[in-house]
Amino acid sequence: MRDPITAYIGIGANLGDAQQAVRTAIARLAQLPQTSLTRHSSLYRTAPVDSGGPDYVNAVAELSTRLTAPDLLARLQALEQAAGRERPYRNAPRTLDLDLLLFGHARIDSERLQVPHPRMEQRAFVLVPLAEIAPELVRPAALAAVAAQKVVRL
Repeated sequence: MRDPITAYIGIGANLGDAQQAVRTAIARLAQLPQTSLTRHSSLYRTAPVDSGGPDYVNAVAELSTRLTAPDLLARLQALEQAAGRERPYRNAPRTLDLDLLLFGHARIDSERLQVPHPRMEQRAFVLVPLAEIAPELVRPAALAAVAAQKVVRL
């Protein structure tokens, strides 16, 4: 059996009861096979970035998992689908969005998966909650670069 890897998941929703969707997603992440939820950030309200619709509710979860990155991604996408996620166009409003941000120290660049997440350092809705639970992973310069993006802790 492989050693566990620490993975970070970005969580967001802006359709329906977004706060409840994020809370439910955190609980479901804790139920993934070969995985445990080690901690999660507070919930944050943020304006959409590169998309429209209502404000988002965002959080970041830290997992310890024995799943491979592709297996974890497949499980995340299954959770999104179970929450009614539709993908009518790029950056469409969503009932649930789960992004694999970091997977240990892995660098993955495949057609289906890029880790670290390629736009992570451009988004306060990722960096602020990530810095709350793992400040050593967030460069101060990256936080400063997104300081103008409004992020409010709920």
